[in-house]
Amino acid sequence: MSKLILVCYVIFLHLVTLVQSSNAVYNVVSYGAKSDGKTDSTKAFLKAWASACASVKSSTLYVPRGTFLMKAVVFKGPCKNKITVQIDGSIVAPSEYRALGTSGFWILFFKVDRVSVYGGTLDAKGAAFWACRTSGKSCPPGARSITFMSSTNVVVSGLRSINGELSHMGVNGCTNVLIRNVKLIAPDLSPNTDGIHVQYSTGVTITGCNIQTGDDCISIGPGTRNMNMDHIACGPGHGISIGSLGWSVKEEGVQNISLTNSIFTGSDNGVRIKTWARASNGFVRNVAYKNIVMKNVDNPIIIDQNYCPTAQGCPKQGSGVKISGVTYSDIRGTSGTQVAVKLDCSPTNPCTDIRLHNIKLTHVSSKITATSFCKNAGGKSTGILIPASCL
Repeated sequence: MSKLILVCYVIFLHLVTLVQSSNAVYNVVSYGAKSDGKTDSTKAFLKAWASACASVKSSTLYVPRGTFLMKAVVFKGPCKNKITVQIDGSIVAPSEYRALGTSGFWILFFKVDRVSVYGGTLDAKGAAFWACRTSGKSCPPGARSITFMSSTNVVVSGLRSINGELSHMGVNGCTNVLIRNVKLIAPDLSPNTDGIHVQYSTGVTITGCNIQTGDDCISIGPGTRNMNMDHIACGPGHGISIGSLGWSVKEEGVQNISLTNSIFTGSDNGVRIKTWARASNGFVRNVAYKNIVMKNVDNPIIIDQNYCPTAQGCPKQGSGVKISGVTYSDIRGTSGTQVAVKLDCSPTNPCTDIRLHNIKLTHVSSKITATSFCKNAGGKSTGILIPASCL
């Protein structure tokens, strides 16, 4: 009998250990969320987050199958342990775009550490907002679909975001962020619907993503460092852009950026660096683009240091942003415009140490010969160079 008691006690301790080691799961439905796509579930999501954030052990905020209507929310930290947000269903914004308010965010994670978001679909229903923007009417500022701000150790995997009012995903003031296998979609004429915007962040990795938008597939703002991108499918959209930079005189620089093994299809630009033609102490340095395919891309390789889309706020002076150490290697495909390589650098701060290696870009029409254009750009060229280098 004593042996049986001992065995039972051992089993009991084992079960207790299993329970203690397992994640605490907080299902939004248990907090009142409805999966009908019509009932406002905002409070239920916030209550579930509060419970997960207060948990002393690892926790999961679970969104089951179904469609959940949610207004603007802030999932705020710091929390006591790591949190996994598992989305098996869809989260949709209200049909009335003004219901998202004027904060500029729909879903914001603020000051969180070790948060992971897996799966699911976000639908911001941005069409009515885009119509307002293009009509000339007075409109609210719009909302970014999902943003991580002042956060560390973030993972976003398998998420699908559609119809963002503005950018689909934002990373601002963060450290150690992994974004993988996400799909971001908006019509090619939708205004300012960037895929992913990163600024003032260090250690960001973006991999295996499919991005089809009306603006930059990925935009890289001031203060971005040590950012690696690979296996990105971009298009339609405005390409992958560093900038625009240099709007402010005092602005943090961008450095240690890489893009590899990626494809651009029908985009307005391929790999672009753009800076305002105004005074600034900013910089771009140590950038590498390698093994990239361009398919009917209007500006496959472009540096534009005369960026001024509205022809306002640009005194007649060169850009103060200093661009150096940019390498373009093994880039091939077709250009939708005759100038396939355009390096239009600042007259007051010329680009230095630009390297072209094994470039083969032809015009999409066999009757037109692709060309290159360089202004205030210095560096060297090696390997196959089509069009001929202008450095």
